[in-house]
Amino acid sequence: MKYYIIAGEASGDLHASNLMKALKQIDGEADFRFWGGDLMQEQGGTLVKHYKELAFMGFSEVIMNLRTIFNNIKLCKEDIKSFDPDVIIFVDYPGFNMRIAKWAKTEGYKTHYYISPQIWAWKENRIKKIKRDVDQMYVILPFEKDFYTKKHDFHVHFVGHPLLDAIENRPPIDIKSFKRNHNLDDRPVIALLPGSRKQEIEKMLKVMLSVTGDFKDYQFVIAGAPSQDKEFYERFMKTSNISLIMNKTYDVLSISHAALVTSGTATLETALFKVPEVVCYKGSYISYHIAKRIINLDYISLVNLIMNREVVKELIQDDFNSKNLKAELNKILDEENRKRIFEDYFELEQKLGGNGASGKTAQLIYQNITQ
Repeated sequence: MKYYIIAGEASGDLHASNLMKALKQIDGEADFRFWGGDLMQEQGGTLVKHYKELAFMGFSEVIMNLRTIFNNIKLCKEDIKSFDPDVIIFVDYPGFNMRIAKWAKTEGYKTHYYISPQIWAWKENRIKKIKRDVDQMYVILPFEKDFYTKKHDFHVHFVGHPLLDAIENRPPIDIKSFKRNHNLDDRPVIALLPGSRKQEIEKMLKVMLSVTGDFKDYQFVIAGAPSQDKEFYERFMKTSNISLIMNKTYDVLSISHAALVTSGTATLETALFKVPEVVCYKGSYISYHIAKRIINLDYISLVNLIMNREVVKELIQDDFNSKNLKAELNKILDEENRKRIFEDYFELEQKLGGNGASGKTAQLIYQNITQ
């Protein structure tokens, strides 16, 4: 079978690569063509466009890059026609993917969506387009199934969260060797996950690093995103207890005692590694105030959203400052607070439905396109 897959971000690259691996186990003739990244390339097939060329953050930046976005949409449609796949699999990245889905449906292609757009957070009216343009939807958060089926009468498949697979299947590391190879000492590690896009890293990392001088008994490690170069981070590093490790976020989390994390998928990844965290977010003034008016959620982190209560502290916009960050970091270093966090993390993992999301999704896709 011929599979055309569109993933526009680093997290999509990870989950799509695991889906591709699972599809190959079911379909020995699987032929992939995709928009994605290095992890998808490792599974074989043809990369059309790397996600590094697609990442535009915030309302203002999207507007500034409209020409590029429309050119990419045109290229994608032409490439799909040329490849003529048996199914198109959209992986998150809704702004782009929903446009392609609308066109693909009218062209007669089978449209499958893995990792739902977060229409429960904003743009709930997108449900009309999803019901019209998406043949099969595979959701990864437990509350999404009720949202679609009960509230909007649209059947979806809850497959569990693919992060459980990604973490379970990662190769183990030798902690002593890892620390030695990266010039880390024996002090506990506090991980800094400032995001993946230049704009958010610049906003987040400066504040995160501002508290390092108050925690001399710890060493701070920046988990460099695969979408950025080492040199980009180095200009922020000006004190001795800060290290940078590129493209090894899971390895960094596996040795970490605590973490400061930019809101997004990384908040859930950190929780699944059982690392107490402070969730941070600061956008541009315009983007933040637009988002505040159209997003109707009590929390911004996936951890709190799934648990429907505050498990991890969120410092948002003006609350994200050195004073607050220092205070909240001290709290998650306290042993009594850590015990409570670990108990909540265990409950969180139970809610996510167990391992096997990639395999379940692959099986459902293959059954659908071959029946």
